[in-house]
Amino acid sequence: MTTTIATLETRRLLLRPLDFADAPAVQRLFPQWEIVRHLNARVPWPYPPDGALVHLRDVLLPSMARGGAWHWSLRLRTAPDELIGCISLRADEVDENRGFWLGLPWHGQGLMTEASDRVTDYWFDDLGFPVLRMSKAVENAASRRISEKCGMRVIATVERDYVSGRLISERWEITREEWRAYRRQAAGG
Repeated sequence: MTTTIATLETRRLLLRPLDFADAPAVQRLFPQWEIVRHLNARVPWPYPPDGALVHLRDVLLPSMARGGAWHWSLRLRTAPDELIGCISLRADEVDENRGFWLGLPWHGQGLMTEASDRVTDYWFDDLGFPVLRMSKAVENAASRRISEKCGMRVIATVERDYVSGRLISERWEITREEWRAYRRQAAGG
């Protein structure tokens, strides 16, 4: 099944379907310890000089073509030609439906919360899935705050392998009904 992936928008961001042409920008921004240390241990470290190109070509773009994953580049609306990070949704992973990373210069501005909210709307409203799950290292405070803000809840604690080693990890979940209640509350209704 091939799926056309929509461009999404938020107040400050454009989320464009990831493209092979994005590889140089990903390669420039992504291989930073502060970005990769809490990612799945499948991410090679040190990151190879062709890591972004190979990952896009062999993993991300084929998964998009099959219709089992949706990967977007993040761009500021004020600078639409500059990739600043990526966000993904994956139906083919039971406990890893959403993942993201953001270039260091854009940390701490609420951009990833904005992007996460938009793709979570897409997951439930456009794709029609009943539940969204993800795992994250307990020590990844910034990522945990994003999940806490939107009403997700911890459903399990396990150990997982990350780029930085084996860490205590929490499995988070939110249902479509819980998400819609959060969005109504956030909208003031």
